Order: sequence, then structure tokens, then C-alpha cells
Amino acid sequence: MPPSGPRAALLLLPPLLLLRTVLAVPLERGAPKEESPATESPVSGPALLSSQDTGLYYHRYLQEVINVLETDGHFREKLQAANAEDIKSGKLSRELDFVSHHVRTKLDELKRQEVSRLRMLLKAKMDAEQEPNIQLDHLSLLKQFEHLDPQNQHTFEARDLELLIQTATRDLAQYDAAHHEEFKRYEMLKEHERRRYLESLGEEQRKEAERKLEEQQRRHREHPKVNVPGSQAQLKEVWEELDGLDPNRFNPKTFFILHDINSDGVLDEQELEALFTKELEKVYDPKNEEDDMREMEEERLRMREHVMKNVDTNQDRLVTLEEFLASTQRKEFGDTGEGWETVEMHPAYTQEELKRFEEELAAREAELNAKAQRLSQETEALGRSQGRLEAQKRELQQAVLQMEQRKQQQQGHNGPAPGPEGQPKLHPDTDDAPVPAPAGDQKDVDPLGKKVPEQPPKLPQLDSQHL
Repeated sequence: MPPSGPRAALLLLPPLLLLRTVLAVPLERGAPKEESPATESPVSGPALLSSQDTGLYYHRYLQEVINVLETDGHFREKLQAANAEDIKSGKLSRELDFVSHHVRTKLDELKRQEVSRLRMLLKAKMDAEQEPNIQLDHLSLLKQFEHLDPQNQHTFEARDLELLIQTATRDLAQYDAAHHEEFKRYEMLKEHERRRYLESLGEEQRKEAERKLEEQQRRHREHPKVNVPGSQAQLKEVWEELDGLDPNRFNPKTFFILHDINSDGVLDEQELEALFTKELEKVYDPKNEEDDMREMEEERLRMREHVMKNVDTNQDRLVTLEEFLASTQRKEFGDTGEGWETVEMHPAYTQEELKRFEEELAAREAELNAKAQRLSQETEALGRSQGRLEAQKRELQQAVLQMEQRKQQQQGHNGPAPGPEGQPKLHPDTDDAPVPAPAGDQKDVDPLGKKVPEQPPKLPQLDSQHL
């Protein structure tokens, strides 16, 4: 499995080797994008930056500044002639005054964009924590960011490059320690969950679960011997099984050249960790439930740290050919004893640390339970309040309905109901109203009240066809 995280985050060009040394990130061999055609080979083709994030909150800003700097021929030339101390001391940063105008313009724009982004972050944070009408001192707040000079918010100067290098160097160097601490908490949580699970089982079930766990641990421990990383046995195994060469003709210099993948003259952390894959496969198999892949990545990191500690004599996180050849001459190179002691042989935590961790979990769980209880009570109270509001709503609706009914009844008593076409009916007591005929005689009375003589019924007329 390839390494991930800050160690494999940025892929820069060979002229930025020393800058990469300070930033502790691997290189990708190539020429500037503006100066190389797209059809060139991978060795001299366009530069690429890895899409993986370093985890730094200013990751994009760092990436873009490096992209712009690597396009300037003067800066690249000075960088090739500089050493790590020149970069760390800020001497190289002063060369920024001699880069081309369009590069400075791009860097100025990048800084303005970064300052604007930081201001937006600060405003969002302050709006969430304080009253909206409070005036913010942006300059004072920007001082908490150490990767740029807040005094000058519009142009990218030598001080900005110096601060960016120093801050990134410090932050990326803390990655390994943070990884170990994260792994320790992971292992303690795993043990805590295992204990709680066993406590939840009955006696017979618990015995069976413990037996199964012991069987898994036994299978995990039954693996071939793991060679010490960087030892002669480990390198010869890579030479024979991965490189396909005769183990009796092992040559350290040839080995170094073969595994300097980008041919930059050093073995970086990514290239070193690739050498440990064969050893890790002896212990960890993704198909086996007893093999934890998180432990495998911790194992990879421990192996790389071991090699760096014993081979990287100047502690610049890179192994040169001279350092590599010198390590093959030491006694430890051929004397590896019983082999590499894996993670399970070195617990990541002590029992005291596990006890404190479980106490923290218990306190946090109690706090969450109390909060859940309060929320449950508030939910019940809101439910009751909602019920009362619904009852009041129904009462109001009933009252409105009754008022409408009474209003309609009052209108019926106070005035005539409308006729079929909407016109009001006349009252029978008015002068203009016709006098109603007596019941049963209405057909014999004309509109003036006179009796109409009866007419004999008409007989149907028959035409000639009916005769």
C-alpha cells in the first residue's frame, strides 16, 4: 500500500530539491510546465503536484507559491546552488527580489487571495461566537497565522517566502508524532470496545469469544521472519524477489540507483517505504480478519523511522548515496539478530494510559447521557406545549365557526333572503306587493285580484291523416 499524508503530498521538481529537503516532501522529476512540450517523456515532462492534501490549512497557498516559483529561471538557478542552511536562514528568500516581474505579480495576487480567504474565515468564526455589530481588528487577528507577513497584505515579499518555508517545515515535521498519537488512541479504543463486548456476554459466550480471539492472535503471529529494515538481509530479499537479481551479486550502489525512482540522487521517504512492502506482506494480509491495516501503516512508519535514524546522518529526511553506502559498512548492517519486532510485540500504550483513556471515555459518556436526558426532557416539554397549542387552536376554530353561524342567523332575521337571481324579495306588507289569492283559488284570479271565468278545455286538432 503506498504511503499517504503529508509525506507524499507535494511532488516538486529537481531544481527545488533543497526546498523539498526543508519541506520534507518527495520530488517528481521534470522540467517547468511552461518550458516543456506536452509530448516529452515522463523523465523530462511537465511538472505535476500530487492531488493529496498535506493537511495544512494553507495547503493550496503553499502549492500555488511553489508552482509559480518553479517557473522562474533565476530562482531555480539560485536554488540549485543553495544548501539547506541558506534556505532555512532566509538567504534564499532574498533572491525573490530578482525574479521576473510577471512572477512577482502572480505571487502578489496569490497573497492577496490568501489574506482575503483568511479574513473570511476569521469573520465567519467571529460571527459565530460574538455579537454581529462588534468591529473586528483584522490586522491583529491575522497575526495568529504564521505562514505569511500580515503587516503587508498586498505584496509577496522575501519575508513571506521565509515564513512560508519555516512554518511548513515545522508543521510537516510534526506529522509523525501526530500519527503515533492517533494510532495509540485507536489501539486503546479497540481494546476498550473488546472489553465491553466481552462484559456484555454470558459466561459460555464470553469463553467462546475469548477462544476465538486467541486463535486469531495466534494465526497473526505465525508469519515468516521479518527482516530489520535497511539490513543486508532485507535489502538482499528486495534485490532477489522484486528486482529479480542474483543475491550473490548484491551491490549496494546498484541497489541505490535502481530504487532512486525519480533519479534525483537521494532516497526520499516515499522511495524508502516502498522497500518495506515485502516485509509488511509477511505479517499483514487484507483478506485476513485478524490483520489490521491500521497496524500495517503504523508498522511502515516505524520501519521508515528506523532507517532514517540509522542511515540519515544529517537528519534532513533524505538518504544520499554516500549515507547509504556508509550504512552498509557498519556492523549492524549484517547483524540483525532475531529480526524485526512488530507492533504487537511493542504495545502502543501502557496500562496506565489505557486506564486514563477509559476514565476519559466514561466521563464523556456520562456527560453525553446527561445531555441526552436534558434533551429528552426538553422534547417532552415541547410535546406537551405543542399539545396545548393544538387544543387552543381547535378551541379558537370552534369559536370562529360559532360566531359565523350566529352572524348568519342574525342576517336572516333582520332582512329578506335574496331571490333566486340575487334580487331581494319584496315584503308582503308593502304597497307594491301583489295581493295573494286565497289558497286553492290562485288559478282563477288575475294579477289585479279579479276572478277569471273558467274556459272550456281545448280539444286537440286533428288533421286529415288522423281521419
